[in-house]
Amino acid sequence: MSSIHEQIDSLRSSFFQDLKNSFSVKDIENLRIKYFGKKGSIQALMQELRHCTPEDRPHLGKLINDLKNDLVSHSDHTFERLLRQETEDRLEKEWIDPTLPGRKSFLGRIHPIHQMMDKVLDVLIGMGFSVRYGPDVDTEHYNFGGLNFASDHPARDMQDTFYLENGWLLRTHTSNVQVHVMEGHAPPIRVVAPGRCFRNEDISARSHVFFHQVEGFYIDRHVSFADLLSTMNDFLSKLLGEKVETRFRPSYFPFVEPGMEVDVRCSACRGSGCRLCKHTGWLEILGAGMIHPNVLKKGNIDPEEYSGFAWGMGIERLVILQSSIPDIRLFTQNDIRFLSQFP
Repeated sequence: MSSIHEQIDSLRSSFFQDLKNSFSVKDIENLRIKYFGKKGSIQALMQELRHCTPEDRPHLGKLINDLKNDLVSHSDHTFERLLRQETEDRLEKEWIDPTLPGRKSFLGRIHPIHQMMDKVLDVLIGMGFSVRYGPDVDTEHYNFGGLNFASDHPARDMQDTFYLENGWLLRTHTSNVQVHVMEGHAPPIRVVAPGRCFRNEDISARSHVFFHQVEGFYIDRHVSFADLLSTMNDFLSKLLGEKVETRFRPSYFPFVEPGMEVDVRCSACRGSGCRLCKHTGWLEILGAGMIHPNVLKKGNIDPEEYSGFAWGMGIERLVILQSSIPDIRLFTQNDIRFLSQFP
């Protein structure tokens, strides 16, 4: 019994010496671990009861518990005192004058790409188109096969397309939505499909590995090329202004026949020629054409009864055109100086 008493006295003396040398909240936390933790001195002392006689254990156990309660009380008192002192010191250093005016807060803004996307969709919805969204990750059939791309078409190469496992890929255009919609809906169909696209290209002032696109298409009986031209003129005049100057050029796309590209007069140089328009005075803004009969067939639509047109346009190109932005990479650099220019 005398041995346990000696250990209790020694532990008490050691504790108060350590408490005297504790000058911070962190020191008290370490002190608690040393004496009251699972592997601390109090727990080790409790283990010594195994070597005592059954008659002595209740009395010695009470002494150890009383010791623990006393030491805990002293540590809590010191902890509160040091915490209060540290809080007061910190508040004194971090003192703020409440009479000073508050800092001006700035509201967040919609990214210029999404601003233009919303503007495009508003115009097209007003023209009678409904909005449909499709997957960013799709199969080769919906991205290529269903759109009349030949099996050896260069666009299928790894140099242009990000391929994933098990035949999946990152879509290279929002035209994949066209195939999905045709499979699930009978004409008349008047749909616009916005979204993000991915192509394995060199990043430059004019191109990026991902970009935003809007795909539009209309399928019904007796849809003609004249309908396509009038729709494009109406759409671009509402989007870019009544005085927008356009140019239509023949072009080839696997999923349309005939196909064309639509240019608008470069706003950066006003047609005189610059780096942005490759010194031509014109900016290509979209590709369009009459939907190829093979595409209609793959979408379970009879090309003898129905016809349609489709077009696709890049949203980044529209913002560049509208705001005379010299580099497409500015859209993804998150420079607040650039983004704050678009209220």
